[in-house]
Amino acid sequence: MTSFERVDAIVKAVLYEGYMLYPYRPSSVKNRQRWTFGGVYPRDCAARDESLRATMQTECLVTGNPDAVVEIHVRFLHLLKREVGRLKEPLTDFSTDREPLFTLVPYLSVGDRRLHAWDEAVERTVTANSLTLNELIGAQVLVPFRFAGQREVEPVHAPDQTIPGVLIRSAVAVEGALTISAKEVVPSIFKLTVGIENVTPVARPAELGQDGTQQHAFVSTHTILHIDGGEFISLLDPPDALADAARQCDNQGTWPVMAGEEGTRDIVLSSPIILYDYPQIAPESPGDLFDATEIDEILRLRILAMTDDEKRDMAAVDPRSRALLERTEALTATDMARLHGTLRDPRLGTKRDSARGVDPWCAIKAKPELAFLRVHGTELKIGDRVRLRPKAGADIMDIVLKDEVAVIEAIERDFEDKVHVAVVLENDPGREFGLDRMPGHRFFFSATEIEPVPEEH
Repeated sequence: MTSFERVDAIVKAVLYEGYMLYPYRPSSVKNRQRWTFGGVYPRDCAARDESLRATMQTECLVTGNPDAVVEIHVRFLHLLKREVGRLKEPLTDFSTDREPLFTLVPYLSVGDRRLHAWDEAVERTVTANSLTLNELIGAQVLVPFRFAGQREVEPVHAPDQTIPGVLIRSAVAVEGALTISAKEVVPSIFKLTVGIENVTPVARPAELGQDGTQQHAFVSTHTILHIDGGEFISLLDPPDALADAARQCDNQGTWPVMAGEEGTRDIVLSSPIILYDYPQIAPESPGDLFDATEIDEILRLRILAMTDDEKRDMAAVDPRSRALLERTEALTATDMARLHGTLRDPRLGTKRDSARGVDPWCAIKAKPELAFLRVHGTELKIGDRVRLRPKAGADIMDIVLKDEVAVIEAIERDFEDKVHVAVVLENDPGREFGLDRMPGHRFFFSATEIEPVPEEH
């Protein structure tokens, strides 16, 4: 897989994050609150609502000579409103010359399908290429862009081939401006700035409402930056000499990270979702779920637990949801097993530090491990039994374990020298997983939240 293929996989996940959320039906409240990431709205709308952003800005550092060539790709979703129309009388044929008379309805049942009103989306890309750093230093390149509005009417055919309704898809025209500039901050180190602004004219923004405003927005906006003849510098992990310059990069509404094959430095992905350098799609994942804050296994099991009516609603949303359902139902037991039990090393990605001789975990490793601690006048060590007494205000997972008897598995200290006692429940059927430090079977409490259990208990 090339670096660009790796980046495109991440871009797709970011682009469609929130496109459709479990339980994947339009009637779900979650799916009425979509498009929450990376919105860039018309200036007139943002002026009326301070929660809306009319611009997005990426700033990052590059090293190289002034002849290095920069390429910028901005990608976003252009919303396509899908409405459902019911005809007064079914038609036997359909002409594209004129629209038939219809009444807008929330949904239309046709055979075993239920067609809902829904917002779809069209991918848009704006590209600026063959720009040298020399052209950008002390100057600003302006790239205006516009995507036209559209309207199309699609006939809906019943099983008997009559046409009881139509789907009306419409999009408003959107306009924007891409600005690119560079500035030398120290010799051979440049700050590259990419700005995106929504300049779509809106006659009466106060009358649009939330849905109308979204129609005029750039949704899930993000930027891909590529350089030939130079290298980007990680803002998350810059060299010490450039730490101040990295902190001064002003990123607004977006978060730039190194992307592509790990170790390469020619691509940056600037995303509205916070990522680490060199993000990856889990290799076990068979496809998009449009909800990257969840895990594949849970969502797929929930999809499989849907009723036939719920699956029918999901399949009728649009081709993406239908493909997700079909892909999930086609999973074999082996496929499901691949989704279960994978534990990523949290230190992955730090080998770049190790290559420089810096271990980011050295502060923890330098602390001597605790063999015991004193609780209520009693010394407790690993292997001792304790009763859990979560303090007032503890989270629900701790509260449900109140009065349970557990065994101390480890006594650990964090970066702030706070002591945490790791325990495994004595009556946990999966206790051996806790002893192997597997998540879900190992819990942490402070010394004030445990009490010794007498040996005779």
